[in-house]
Amino acid sequence: MKPFGTLEGTGFEVLETGFSGCLLHCERVERLWTGARWCEGPAWFAAHRTLVWSDIPNDRMLRLDELNGTVGIFRQPAQNSNGNTVDREGRLITCEHLTRRVVRTEHNGEQTVLADRWQGRRLNSPNDVVVHSDGAVWFTDPSYGILSHYEGRRSDSEIGACNVYRVDPATGAVDLVADDFVKPNGLAFSPDESILYVADTGASHDPDGPRHIRQFRVSGDGRRLETSRVFAQCTNGLFDGFRVDHEGRLWTSAADGVHAYAPDGTLLGKILLPETVANVCFGGVKRNRLFMCATSSLYAVYLNTTG
Repeated sequence: MKPFGTLEGTGFEVLETGFSGCLLHCERVERLWTGARWCEGPAWFAAHRTLVWSDIPNDRMLRLDELNGTVGIFRQPAQNSNGNTVDREGRLITCEHLTRRVVRTEHNGEQTVLADRWQGRRLNSPNDVVVHSDGAVWFTDPSYGILSHYEGRRSDSEIGACNVYRVDPATGAVDLVADDFVKPNGLAFSPDESILYVADTGASHDPDGPRHIRQFRVSGDGRRLETSRVFAQCTNGLFDGFRVDHEGRLWTSAADGVHAYAPDGTLLGKILLPETVANVCFGGVKRNRLFMCATSSLYAVYLNTTG
């Protein structure tokens, strides 16, 4: 029997005892909004308790006001925006498929282009983005936005590869940091920033392609990636976007919901959803609310951990 108030198709699957401690056992998954074609890139703004995310095919960004529960248009057109994050100064950073660039929205609403080329050649379609404590912007650049007109504009790749890049905060230079991916996708740093996790969703267009998250050692100066290993293989669909909590657990999207991994790569458990999840982020006043962008809908759940 399901507890009263449980949303159909949602629940929790405990695979290791460590996952049980992350759950508030009175808590239920909520569907906060529905009506998108492909929800992506949630970003939390603590100052005004709002969540911004992308609806890529509908070429818009949406905004949830946590105080009153309302959802409205944040930006439209939105250049088929995908991943978003917030930098240390509270500014929105967005990956845009249509313009093939990474942009920052300033406090006055103007946009600054952070990256649109590497070695003079246009990027493919920046996908997801994170900001290091030194101000550097790290992003992935697969080809999804140039494969069709659905999430961008069909075009040939000028670079001829799908890579991971770093934007230097002092010079603005776009540096290549990893070039051995098929389709680099979501990425996130460990709490101490000694590790960078990067998903490879190459299986989206090749059944034999990768469907895993890789773990890279970050160099001492924070500018390069060193040794790497496969951190986890996806057991249902593909990993897309993910975030890491303050104890180093990784919470990642998958076809059946959100999978939670221990820092050693052990699958601890799952938050089950009735839709394929694309990306997640922590928010709320105490940063203990996990927002989940899942195909057509935005879901949320309170956890016994913080982002």
